[in-house]
Amino acid sequence: MDLTPRQIVSELDKHIVGQNEAKRSVAVAVRNRWRRQRVDDSMKKEISPKNIMMIGPTGVGKTEIARRLATLTGAPFIKVEATKYTEVGYYGRDVESMVRELVENALSIVRSSEREKVKDEAVRRANERLVEMLLPPPARSKNLNDDDDDDEDAQSDEDLVKSVRHERNRAKIRKMLEKGLMENRTVSIISETRAVPMIMSNMPGMESMEFDFQEMFEKIAPRNRTKRDMTVKEAREFLIEQESDQLISKDKVQTAAVELAENLGIIFIDEIDKIVASEKQHGADVSRQGVQRDLLPIVEGTTIQTKYGYVKTDHVLFIAAGAFHRSKPSDLMPELQGRFPIRVELNDLTKEDFIRILTEPNGSLTKQYQALMQTENIELVFKPNGIDMLAEYAFAVNQKMQNIGARRLYTIMERLLEELSFEAPDMKQKRVIIDADYVKQRIDDVSKDEDLSKFIL
Repeated sequence: MDLTPRQIVSELDKHIVGQNEAKRSVAVAVRNRWRRQRVDDSMKKEISPKNIMMIGPTGVGKTEIARRLATLTGAPFIKVEATKYTEVGYYGRDVESMVRELVENALSIVRSSEREKVKDEAVRRANERLVEMLLPPPARSKNLNDDDDDDEDAQSDEDLVKSVRHERNRAKIRKMLEKGLMENRTVSIISETRAVPMIMSNMPGMESMEFDFQEMFEKIAPRNRTKRDMTVKEAREFLIEQESDQLISKDKVQTAAVELAENLGIIFIDEIDKIVASEKQHGADVSRQGVQRDLLPIVEGTTIQTKYGYVKTDHVLFIAAGAFHRSKPSDLMPELQGRFPIRVELNDLTKEDFIRILTEPNGSLTKQYQALMQTENIELVFKPNGIDMLAEYAFAVNQKMQNIGARRLYTIMERLLEELSFEAPDMKQKRVIIDADYVKQRIDDVSKDEDLSKFIL
């Protein structure tokens, strides 16, 4: 991934409105990883990622920036909730599970990449297996009298003729398969699965035993063979997957996945403000302080055991996010604060931001609803004054009640188009215009009634 910071920000602009400071910070962080890959090995070990802490209310784009960034760079990415690790106390294993999830994500990326490399050969092998299924080899003739050499020669000639005819027919079927003329023919495929029990342990320090048991059961568990009938089209996909798995090296994939997770992995820790302990240190607050202590070595750089090998977190990029309504970043443990040197504050959304959110991104809500209504042959037209009114309601409701950012648009749009979505299949009118009057008629009464809007909007 060799995008410049400016190009990264430009790509993020296609999906996320505003928040330029946050976009610039993550773009620089990603570019620095690209730079690190190109420095001398002696220096590469010394360069650690500059972790980022995003501070801002919900619904302003914190998670979306991180998710889009991972998609853009092809990096392994997982999102975890910091509060998840307070539910059962602060077992180290729970916090370490985020690294195992990251490796699983990396494994999926590497496997997909390796399958793409062997796709042509996998397709060729799958088609050969389909030819075998559609035209099994002919049975050899039985020689009834072994002492009769003339009979044996005659039978051999007969087998030869059958073999030549069979190869000719195979060639015809192969060409028909290539042209897609046999996609609806039915074939029978025998698939094998192993019934492997899930071993779940919440005891810290038991991870290696858990992996050993899992591996042992995979080897000794009986195979279940099931026969499935499917079309040639379905069978081809199934067989390509099977052949791809046989062509790629499992060990190579696992090694590459660990390396990818170590060098390019991104872990997004949401709601980090919720694990800030209050001044009264008792009950759940002790647990929160414990989660911070267990997060510290992972963010600092440690080695975690996974079933694919040991994973170092020294060069994983951590992006933390939180609203920090009742606390501030300085309330975190000083050691943990120091591991997030880049602080970015995301701004509250204004009415103008809501207008841009409704119109500019590639997958904006207005475009989504237009596509949905198009399936019912209804043309949905959003007038500028209608979008302006929607933005005004979203901004006003966020000001009056809890500010949930851009997510407010989802509730308002659903309320606005609820009746249309219900009536759409039976409507004779095929063009619906969403203007200011249309919006006002359906939203105004609800937004004015404060008690009602709390429940509906």
